[in-house]
Amino acid sequence: MSALWSDHVADLLPYVPGEQAGIPNLLKLNTNEHPYGPSPEAIAAIRQAANDSLRLYPDYQARALRQVIAARHGLTPDQVFLGNGSDEILAHAFDALFLREGRPLLMPDITYSFYQTYCRMYRVPHVCIPLADDFTMRVADYTDWSGPAPAGIIFAHPNAPTGRALELDDIAAIARAHPDTAVVVDEAYVDFGAQSAVSLLGEFDNLLVIHTLSKSRSLAGLRVGFAMGDTALIEALTRIKDSFNSYPVDSLAQAGARAALLDDDYFEMTRHAVMSSRENLARELKALGFEVLPSRANFVFARHPAHDAVDILARVRKQGILLRHFRQPRIDQFLRITVGTPADCERLCQCLGQIVSKSH
Repeated sequence: MSALWSDHVADLLPYVPGEQAGIPNLLKLNTNEHPYGPSPEAIAAIRQAANDSLRLYPDYQARALRQVIAARHGLTPDQVFLGNGSDEILAHAFDALFLREGRPLLMPDITYSFYQTYCRMYRVPHVCIPLADDFTMRVADYTDWSGPAPAGIIFAHPNAPTGRALELDDIAAIARAHPDTAVVVDEAYVDFGAQSAVSLLGEFDNLLVIHTLSKSRSLAGLRVGFAMGDTALIEALTRIKDSFNSYPVDSLAQAGARAALLDDDYFEMTRHAVMSSRENLARELKALGFEVLPSRANFVFARHPAHDAVDILARVRKQGILLRHFRQPRIDQFLRITVGTPADCERLCQCLGQIVSKSH
């Protein structure tokens, strides 16, 4: 702590990302990165864009990229907002939509931990609503909310770190119950088996849906995300962005993202490969005695009734495998495991099998 800090800095608890370790022959199953590389079309587009034009500022409106996104989802470009990954867009949403006369933000108690970080950063009053015992969102907790009118509602769909998803009727019910509330649906993992709430945008002007190219498009290193919603919500995000950084998405990122979104064949092939590996991994883990929550993401959430999660975490790390653990009530015995290639999953299960067998 320094006397030169702004007053609020000491009270912040920054988000802690998954470990990035320099371990030889490392198998990273802790940060939900795609096991397959980006579309070759995206790589080619980035290389083509790496030319003398980089001396110029990028298109601050990212018009070509927004047009591609709008066309894919049956929207107009002014219903699309671009940012450096979905985390930046989430930060803008907290600032633009959730600070309304002290009204609370509603969110699940077990969800993406960056939400709590942003609440502290922007001093957003909030209420964490407990998930059910099976880690599903109880929709009635939101539709029948009897507390102060919320400024916003936010949840991940599918949820992180549980992997569970809602049905579209449930999301519609939440948006319908709170017409004066911004309902933000964070769909970082939606392409791995859930239905996107984008199809509800024509019915609800209070709904904002956020996507990222970091997961299903294998572009975590490029940092591109986008939000879709009513033009009034997009305008609010744009006002915040242009008061902070009017050129957020660089020229290489715009080129690569556009090419990746246009390469449907590669997208479908790789996402289905991940989903197939996920189901196989879940079966293998269950055969080893793990409880595995149903997942529609590119990870599984699992615990073993006879083995401490922290002990498993340490023992697989010694074998060069990283998993993710959260020291949080109710889930401190679970491990979040990113779905890798079939070979990655086989290596993990062999390691876990040795751990389980040695304990008996």
